[in-house]
Amino acid sequence: MTANTNTIWLNGELVPASEARIDPADRGFLLGDGIFETMLARHGRVAFLDAHLLRLMRGADAIGLALPLDPTRIAMACTALLDANGLAEAPRAALRLTLTRGPGPRGLALPPEPAPTLMIAAAIATPPPAGLSAIVAMPRRNNRSPSAQLKAIAYLDNVLAKEEARARGAEEALMLDIEGHLACASAANVFVWENDRLITPSGDCGILAGITRAAILELAPGLGLETVEDRIDLTRLLHIEGAFLTNSLTGIVPLTRLDGRALPVHPMTARLAAAYELLLDAADRNN
Repeated sequence: MTANTNTIWLNGELVPASEARIDPADRGFLLGDGIFETMLARHGRVAFLDAHLLRLMRGADAIGLALPLDPTRIAMACTALLDANGLAEAPRAALRLTLTRGPGPRGLALPPEPAPTLMIAAAIATPPPAGLSAIVAMPRRNNRSPSAQLKAIAYLDNVLAKEEARARGAEEALMLDIEGHLACASAANVFVWENDRLITPSGDCGILAGITRAAILELAPGLGLETVEDRIDLTRLLHIEGAFLTNSLTGIVPLTRLDGRALPVHPMTARLAAAYELLLDAADRNN
């Protein structure tokens, strides 16, 4: 089957994207009242699917929203969608699962009987870049916000940070929290090398607990690496020995420039990336 990516899964049905209808009163559209997951599928198998669905369930619980389907049926929907779009054998495909509270009356008050909207879309995933340039952007992550540690669909700060990077000739944006500590990139977690230790921002810096981030923290000690979750201020960031970004679609991508300064690629970054690929292969076999 040829990939066409013209079909989406919406509230229990596979429908042509051109015919899909989201209620104009949907709170996800009007208020950003929802969460999402972005997942990598390789040859029809979704990497770390259980971890993604667990995070989805925890996020839904945190905002007081019941999943309209159980995880097993959501997993089946992902498989059906990949097949419907001719992506069942694709080396790399991206799945975007969006869950909103659904339509509601005007205003902020929660609807008394929510009818959640659950949509899954699929597309070809391009290979990750060999490296990225970045800037430290002006928009901040509010580490005191309840939504900071949720994969919430309200992403405007991240969008503006990414656009600032583009305007300044870079490909990615690093974001600080409101106290001036490194938090994340526009759509990725950050790791930096410091005295041959692997440092990543701690949970109180307004980060999303990434699936790939967790995998790297588990893999690194097996390679003899010391990992630290810590607060990293701007002064400290100026003296790092290297850095890389992680997310579910790209895996590990080195930063090669930061605010115009060349960053070396630490020799252990390639070893971590190779170990991560082996972990993905093992996860494929176990699915």
